[in-house]
Amino acid sequence: MGYHRPRVSTSLVGNFNYPTPYRIGAGRIRELAAACTEQGMRRPLIVTDPGLVALPWFTALAGQLAAAPELEPATFSAVHSNPTGADVEAGVAAYREHGADGLVLVGGGSALDVGKCIALMVGNPGSVFDYEDVGDNWTKVDPSKMPPKIAVPTTAGTGSEVGRASVITDPEHNKKIIFHPKMLPELVLADPELTVGLPAGLTAATGMDALAHCFEAFCAPGYHPMADGIAFEGMWLIRQNLVDAYQDGTNIEARTEMLMASSMGATAFQKGLGLVHALSHPLGGALGVHHGTANAIFLPYVMVFNREAIAHKMDVLARILDIPVASNGFDAVLSWMISLRKTLGLPHTLADVEGFDAAMAKRLAPLAVADPSMGGNPIPANEEQCERVFLKALAGDLS
Repeated sequence: MGYHRPRVSTSLVGNFNYPTPYRIGAGRIRELAAACTEQGMRRPLIVTDPGLVALPWFTALAGQLAAAPELEPATFSAVHSNPTGADVEAGVAAYREHGADGLVLVGGGSALDVGKCIALMVGNPGSVFDYEDVGDNWTKVDPSKMPPKIAVPTTAGTGSEVGRASVITDPEHNKKIIFHPKMLPELVLADPELTVGLPAGLTAATGMDALAHCFEAFCAPGYHPMADGIAFEGMWLIRQNLVDAYQDGTNIEARTEMLMASSMGATAFQKGLGLVHALSHPLGGALGVHHGTANAIFLPYVMVFNREAIAHKMDVLARILDIPVASNGFDAVLSWMISLRKTLGLPHTLADVEGFDAAMAKRLAPLAVADPSMGGNPIPANEEQCERVFLKALAGDLS
């Protein structure tokens, strides 16, 4: 028998404080100017990307802040889709030039990740890579010098709006995780109306990113029932709403639920991630593949790799997601993952990724082993095993 969450409200509007103050609902963006004042900002720097800055709704958003008599905003939009350390440096320079006292982060994971790193670096020395999530690097930060941040997500995937870390590409094209607890935005304004114009392909890819977050968090070993519960609900919301949002981008209810699922995925993966992300990070760094697309490709192959450790969990997940089971939960969930990927028009193999070949599989395998996400995988993977999963994903081999 499946799990059916009762609908308690058709308005889908809420305020809560987990893991940070969070306001969700259509039209909530109209609260942005007041929210800046609440956070003590007078000269906010809006951090966004080049694709959004030209859109009519962004012009209206920036105009709303400029019209507020107590605010003097400026905009920084030099952010790449796979953001780099140079993006962060340019953003810090823009922050200082404006004399900013806070940040409004508007966009998908790229803009949000860069904005959080700008907040980290405006008052702390060195390079952003000095604060990579390795050892006790985070203790080098003086958190008192980090300005307030308001996150306005425009995609439903990374969940960066509720994250304490950012993914930034270094000069060698390796993705690095930058971490500090105070990188968590002080407020999230999640307005589904801002996601309506997101193309179907990006809706699909970002949605699969959210699914990968929830799924890997649930599969990660260790005791964290709260993360497991959040991951369950996030996957339920994705199962019920991702295809609807993909097929009808104007469906505000589906868009709202996907925004929520995205934030839930990033909340849940405080428990851990795994091999999907460990493979996706170096692939994205090397070839610029969209992170959600990479996750969508790897999910089934990593499921097969982890089968021995997660089969019992798939029996539970199949029941919760109301997935029909013919023989066992693992095969049922795997079949659903593959079917969903096909419905969303996402690639099934790495053969669809231009530039990827067997030689690259060997080159990227050590980077996957070294990726911090690997620590959450149910079965530790060495370089040879990572290379093998890359090659299976290249050949479409689910054996």
